[in-house]
Amino acid sequence: MAGRRRWSTEEILDTAAELLRTSDAESFSVRKLAAALGTDSSSLYRHFRNKTELLRAVADRILVAAMEDYRPEGDWKQRLTATALRLRAAFGRHPQLAAIWGRYASGGAGSRLVMEEVLQALRASGLPDEAVPLRYHRTVVLLASLIASDGGIGTLTPDEYEQGMEQFRVAVLGADPEHFPALAHFAREIRPLGADRRAAFEEILAAHLAGIEAAIP
Repeated sequence: MAGRRRWSTEEILDTAAELLRTSDAESFSVRKLAAALGTDSSSLYRHFRNKTELLRAVADRILVAAMEDYRPEGDWKQRLTATALRLRAAFGRHPQLAAIWGRYASGGAGSRLVMEEVLQALRASGLPDEAVPLRYHRTVVLLASLIASDGGIGTLTPDEYEQGMEQFRVAVLGADPEHFPALAHFAREIRPLGADRRAAFEEILAAHLAGIEAAIP
């Protein structure tokens, strides 16, 4: 009787990423992954100690893909913007993994690539070394938050999106001016969270970088 196939770490992560395209971190399980691979859970625990470690590894592969063939160009702001847009695009192709990255930050190869580029760009800005770690932390928290929000919207089905839009219209256009005067005043100009996401992402990032620039001696 032939023995069961031995799956490589890369094959396991590829299959996990495919499963996560149609589910979230909560419903994902090592048992479901093992079933998809035609093996048992115990064989996967030889590669990953638990579900959290596996999810971190899957998200880290997205970071590796985002930084593939990356070459620093331009000044420090251009470098940080390029890195941010690469991350957004990479997780945009895997929206279910965007929230996982924000929740399960990893210390894998992809994470190190991103950390190194962000830190180098901030040092190139002229900030004193003692100010770089804090600015790094704020920058990464901002990116993780924006990308996770973007990913959350990207996973909605058409029906879920339309239902949300209908609730938005009722909440905004139906606001009682007596109780919500500002909301009623701006109702026709207020946009839902899902509108102009790319422009909002770039504007928020630009404002953050401008704040860093203002702090450079």
